[in-house]
Amino acid sequence: MILIGRSNWVLPRRWKLWSLPRPALSYVLGVDAVAVIITALALASTVSGARTGVRPTEWVAFAVLAAASVLHLESARGIERRREMAANTSPYTNLKSLWVFAGLLLLPLSLVVALIVVSYGYSWIRVYGRTIAHRKVFSASTFILASAAAAGVLRGGGLLTEPRVPTGPWTLLVVLGAAATWWLVNFALVIGAILLSSPDATARGALGDLADQLVVVAGLGLGVAVAALQASYPWVVPILMVTVLTLHRDLLLPQYQRAAGTDVKTGLATPAYWASAVPAELARAETLRSSVGLLMLDLDKFKEINDTYGHPAGDQALRAVGESVRAEVRQGDLVARVGGDELAVLLPGASEAEVLEVAERIRDRLSTLSVSVDTATESTAVITGVPASFGAAVYPDVADTMDQLVLAADNALLSAKRDGRNRIVAARPNPPAVTEHTEQPVGD
Repeated sequence: MILIGRSNWVLPRRWKLWSLPRPALSYVLGVDAVAVIITALALASTVSGARTGVRPTEWVAFAVLAAASVLHLESARGIERRREMAANTSPYTNLKSLWVFAGLLLLPLSLVVALIVVSYGYSWIRVYGRTIAHRKVFSASTFILASAAAAGVLRGGGLLTEPRVPTGPWTLLVVLGAAATWWLVNFALVIGAILLSSPDATARGALGDLADQLVVVAGLGLGVAVAALQASYPWVVPILMVTVLTLHRDLLLPQYQRAAGTDVKTGLATPAYWASAVPAELARAETLRSSVGLLMLDLDKFKEINDTYGHPAGDQALRAVGESVRAEVRQGDLVARVGGDELAVLLPGASEAEVLEVAERIRDRLSTLSVSVDTATESTAVITGVPASFGAAVYPDVADTMDQLVLAADNALLSAKRDGRNRIVAARPNPPAVTEHTEQPVGD
């Protein structure tokens, strides 16, 4: 657990692991320890248990699955790297489960653990790049615990020897139960880590988009198909690889598209994504004769955080601000980072009263926000309160176009700054222009 990047070794006392809140640290270390115990027991069972060693056919199956897993990761590493960079406070879904569950049906648990290590080890080197080591070790540990639980279901259902592919209604039901157990254990362990690591995270936010979990379900289903083919028609597995890669792209394309419009530092939408979303929403509102609210917020004196604690600390505080803003907006609202420390919130269908209510919730939360950051002196500091000024505008009340709406919200934001900061100002409609009429003399 001492590799932070591809080739960067750090002293144990500087591991990012130790910056976790104490409950999260105990939880992560506990899961890692259980995974180590399961690995040791699996190895002992393989060496001196009822079965003696690994059969040649199982070594072949392990080699095929390991090679397929590596080729899969290599071919999809562009998408996976971008998705990993955008991962924030919700479960990060992937298709490693495909090869792991196939291995679970074909191999003893000790080789399943080895397959997990190969998969995460390779993706660590080639996919993730510079990342936080303990997160990847923890992810691998959740896979090991989920695999052990699923193996227990298989054995409890009477599938004692490999290969354990379904051959009838009962065995199919057992395999489906094992797959459901694998998913549930892995998902629950990850959700627990998210909630303990982020004190401000909500259960709803930690669950993320449950539709994304269809990726894992699809992976488990493909794992059953791969195991069945490997057990009976191993030469068909390379052909199935083409299908797997195509499904990987189609299943993860929506996530990739979201990631492509996601700011890496905050997990919020990028300015480019924002610039395309606003006119689309205004056009939709015009068609439906509806409204669109816009909030522009600028963090007050945020430069002082960077100057006092360093830019990495400022990035940590900015991410915490982004999470806080997203926690207070409505379902379907879009939060974007449109500048260095300037955020924007698009609220489809919102009236001025609703926009101001959301703004007040965000303002209250940021005023009392407490963020633990790493300083330039390698110590930890707690920043209390990250106040912001807000400008609010509503289409079509104060604007007819995107440019007018943004300008109205910006002008209101400037007024909030001038009036003392940490306040909310709503844009008002411009009074209609008055045209003076001059009586012309009537000629003879």
